[in-house]
Amino acid sequence: MARLSILDRFRPVGAPGPAGPVGVPAVDQPGHAAELAPVFAALAADVDSCRRLVEDAQQQADDTLASARTDATAIIARARLEEAAARADAAAAIEHAASAQDERTLEAARTAADRLQASGSARIPETVLLVVDRLLADQLTLRP
Repeated sequence: MARLSILDRFRPVGAPGPAGPVGVPAVDQPGHAAELAPVFAALAADVDSCRRLVEDAQQQADDTLASARTDATAIIARARLEEAAARADAAAAIEHAASAQDERTLEAARTAADRLQASGSARIPETVLLVVDRLLADQLTLRP
């Protein structure tokens, strides 16, 4: 069957004027579906190819999502296992820092105490002489 142009669908009509043959379909065609069937048949391979591409892409997306979920689960599990060790390390670091600070404070207190003791020990002979002098002076003033 020869393909018909859309212009072949209508018979030529006469010029305006007295009644004459009117424009009616030249061929009794089954409709647009039959006219477009060869186009869709030619596109069938491309449509199938596109469908397969979409299905492959969907499968890859599902695989990627499943892999990401598995990775996320593994990361969370590993983090939960490492949590106790991280907390212990942090507590040890804080305890070490506090211990070092306590040691520095104690050393500063010892140094201050040693300075006070040295200062006080250096004054003892002078203070003893002062006390003895006052006692003697009091004794001498009390004697009649």
